Amino acid sequence: MIRYILRRLVAMPFLILGVVTLAFLLTTVTKGDQLASIVSDRQMNNPEVVAAAKARWGLDRSLPERYVIYVTNLAQGDMGTSFITRRPVAQDVLYRLPATMELVTAAIIIASIIGISLGVLAAAFHNTPIDHISRVFALIGSSVPVFWMGLALLYVFSVQWGVLPGPGRLNPRAALPPQVTGFMTIDTLLAGNIKQFFDALWHLILPAFVLGWAVAGSISRLVRANMLEVLSRDFIRTARAKGASEFRVVVRHALRNTMVPTLTVIGYSFAYLLTGAVLTETIFSWPGMGSYAVDAARGLDFPAIIGVTIVGGVIFLLTNLLTDIAYVVANPRVRLS
Repeated sequence: MIRYILRRLVAMPFLILGVVTLAFLLTTVTKGDQLASIVSDRQMNNPEVVAAAKARWGLDRSLPERYVIYVTNLAQGDMGTSFITRRPVAQDVLYRLPATMELVTAAIIIASIIGISLGVLAAAFHNTPIDHISRVFALIGSSVPVFWMGLALLYVFSVQWGVLPGPGRLNPRAALPPQVTGFMTIDTLLAGNIKQFFDALWHLILPAFVLGWAVAGSISRLVRANMLEVLSRDFIRTARAKGASEFRVVVRHALRNTMVPTLTVIGYSFAYLLTGAVLTETIFSWPGMGSYAVDAARGLDFPAIIGVTIVGGVIFLLTNLLTDIAYVVANPRVRLS
């Protein structure tokens, strides 16, 4: 087990370097002009201003030189300076990342609860209306585009019915609590503001549900398929013959044997949502990594684009590592082999 973890940790820096190299090279082959985000249109015809801007941002150097400088600075924690905000990209990312982490954590919790529950019910009541309803729910979540679902639910629950708040993390007229963790729900509790905590929680429900619905559908289908296969095994028939209740058979015997592959899907889904929450954050005005990436792409902010790509890649690799370790821990047969 320890050797397995060490091998993965040793390979991690090389994988991260590959992500950095790929992100850096992709920004150099794009048709966008990096100077367009630095120099105004009226100054683009001024050779002195253009030369000064290139020298200031290192654009007058060759590609290999810029790559070596960037990797060297990155090793020291410097991801460059944003063309738009004029702040260090690392500072912007650290400010935005907790908002995305909070949203994705809530989304994966909602997706896991709904997906596992529907999968168990669909398998326990196979070929009944409950089974058909759960499959329709999973199909809708997997096939309907996130942007359409977000706009539709936002219109229904916020505009028409008014039961859930609109975009944002808090009431726009409310003062932000002191930032300790970056998680709005936790920071409001640390500030002792219970009313603001529930406000942050209500703002979190709708975007988290929209983001987690597709994952809930995938989890539901996986749990249903594995449960049906497990329920047909001999040890399940033996448990029923011994007089075990149906609830005990389904939950304790069948569900426990389906949790290892389900755990793997949940872990990979968490990594996917962290890097794929762009549309949800844009629709709900969520100030996270996704909306930061959209603003960077619109403004041709190449340092920010590279920074977001690197952070997303590193998070994806770390999440996959933790998921694989959890899989090895949960499945003794993998550990013994």
